[in-house]
Amino acid sequence: MQEIILKKGKEFPLKRFHPWVFSGALKTQTKGIEEGEKVRIVDAKGNFLGIAHFQDGSIALRVISWEDRPIDVSFWKEKIEKALAVRNTFFIPNAEHTNCFRLIHAEGDGLPGLIIDVYNKTAVIQAHSIGMHKDINLISEALQLVFGSDLSSVYSKSQATLPERYGVGIADEHLLGAPTSDIVLENGYKFMVNWQTGQKTGFFLDQRVNRALLGEYSAGKTVLNTFAYSGGFSIYALAGGAEKVVSVDISKTAVDLIDENVKISFGEEERHTSLKADVMKYLGEEEEEFDIVIVDPPAFAKNVRKRHNAVMGYKRLNMMAIDRVKKGGLLFTYSCSQVVDDKLFYDTIVSASIEAGRPARVLHKLSQGPDHPVSIYHKEGHYLKGLVLRMD
Repeated sequence: MQEIILKKGKEFPLKRFHPWVFSGALKTQTKGIEEGEKVRIVDAKGNFLGIAHFQDGSIALRVISWEDRPIDVSFWKEKIEKALAVRNTFFIPNAEHTNCFRLIHAEGDGLPGLIIDVYNKTAVIQAHSIGMHKDINLISEALQLVFGSDLSSVYSKSQATLPERYGVGIADEHLLGAPTSDIVLENGYKFMVNWQTGQKTGFFLDQRVNRALLGEYSAGKTVLNTFAYSGGFSIYALAGGAEKVVSVDISKTAVDLIDENVKISFGEEERHTSLKADVMKYLGEEEEEFDIVIVDPPAFAKNVRKRHNAVMGYKRLNMMAIDRVKKGGLLFTYSCSQVVDDKLFYDTIVSASIEAGRPARVLHKLSQGPDHPVSIYHKEGHYLKGLVLRMD
């Protein structure tokens, strides 16, 4: 491995186990280092700090090992086994009730730039860094060693998540097995997942705990699920005994998937209606009020430059959603924009409630599920925020 020397004093974040090194901290010129290459990081005195993937950008180095060791299939196997052991400390995997979960959550599992989601016997790998994509065959081999016959398919879905200069020549593909979609189980409920054409890796696994909470509130209630995608919240509401559920999404593909998932679990279900509509337009034009309204939009901001516009969008959206909540009803509202932190999101919802002229009480503060862990040294790994408000 080539060696990259840091400027004096720039080693301290690494000594506190933060896995990123920004380009301004590098003393070594990187012109001869290939993007995605693994490098040894040393401080100004030559002391070893870690092994990282190099990438030309603001975040120049992403540490994948704090030990000076070969990054071979044994390394990846150990990392995957360790991550799986963490999941086994709670309720995942449980083939009887839940067979879909996040196995590797990037920095939260000590592997910046790598996401692996498991859907029954398929592992979907999503590389967010060039280095991770260059190691993808070793990662696939390690997965097969760890899971054995419990793994029949490995799918690489990284084209859209890699830098455009690199990803333009990359194709999503099966590294093991044949193309397929699958019905998975989450807390005993069935969902159709298509990792090839679906959003993210095919399903929003991070909302599992929050979906279950909604189910506990749903008995006898009318529920509006906006940005419904595959209908996760809708399924839990119906299973929880909701009197009526309306699912709204702008995508016809999503609406068709919602209908399919409802049918898989409940057959012809008269309590459920799905609508293809722009959520903002729907909230602005419809007058029907619901006992529970769910607002779970896609990320409004991918970077700090777009944060202000995102906050204004969240405020307007939640003002309109609040108007659709009955007196004494609940608003489940979320943001998955990492650059909008907990306090900013909370303050935005406060502002929306004031503008809507409704008294509100916080019943729950919500986050991503435990299979999406956050390293205590890398707070940036926390991205999903949620609030449950009672609107009076």
